Amino acid sequence: MRGRFAPSPTGDLHLGNARTALLAWLHARSAGGRFVLRVEDLDFGRVRPGNMEAQLEDLRWLGLDWDEGPDVGGPCAPYIQSQRQELYEDALRRLAAAGVLFECFCSRKEISAAASAPHAGDEDGPAYPGTCRALDPSDVKRRSRGTSALRFIAPAGEVTFDDLILGTRTHAPSLETGDFVVRRKDGVAAYQLAVVVDDAAMGITHVVRGDDLLSSTPRQLLIYRALGLRPPAWVHVPLLLGPDGERLAKRHGSVTLREHRESGIPPAAIVGRLAASIGLAEPGDQLMPEDLVGRFKLEKIGNRE
Repeated sequence: MRGRFAPSPTGDLHLGNARTALLAWLHARSAGGRFVLRVEDLDFGRVRPGNMEAQLEDLRWLGLDWDEGPDVGGPCAPYIQSQRQELYEDALRRLAAAGVLFECFCSRKEISAAASAPHAGDEDGPAYPGTCRALDPSDVKRRSRGTSALRFIAPAGEVTFDDLILGTRTHAPSLETGDFVVRRKDGVAAYQLAVVVDDAAMGITHVVRGDDLLSSTPRQLLIYRALGLRPPAWVHVPLLLGPDGERLAKRHGSVTLREHRESGIPPAAIVGRLAASIGLAEPGDQLMPEDLVGRFKLEKIGNRE
């Protein structure tokens, strides 16, 4: 087994990130597998200097370690996405050769105006209405000046996959999101492409992540198929919620690991709290991650949902 945690260095890690990291770490360690840490820093506008180092420091303070990563190296280096652009370009060439990509010149405003239903689509926007898919090649050539995005053609029909917690899931990407972006207008690989290329290249066998990313899975599976790659097993875990039942946020008080560290709270108290939230400990327990390896079972996480 090869598991991973892939934070984006756009700010401090919050308790929800920490719980997902803990679960991914426990899933790998309880099976005697390897744990990989990868930094997903392609959202250049939000990444700030020092964020990556601060996040790694927070994870180590929490008691987590990794076998491969940006600071320890490994056979699948580099472990920072901004240093892996050649791999994404190669994948885009293969997808273009397979005939599943087209150039898109639409702005977000144009897509929103043309969409007929408020589906959650590409980049958290509405479903893409297919505006540029049918453009005449001469129009594409005339308009293409390095400012186009590349979209993946979402085929008609359903995509079915198994989740180790949620069971069998069926989605229809062509209706839910439409054709989706795999390369942004700035020439940078989009999340959906980069995560597939990286997980495949790093031999990731199990992806543990928050269930807010569940809707991404069908799109990623389409890319796996088009590239002839074997997808991992998916484990979508429940999000950490506040007392009001909503996703944990700033309004619930101190939520970042850095805030807890600076206030003098010991890491064992944080780990104990996170473990109690998924039935691996009792409220008030103080534990470190290694104390939980023998207790970890996916069934306990699923039963909390």
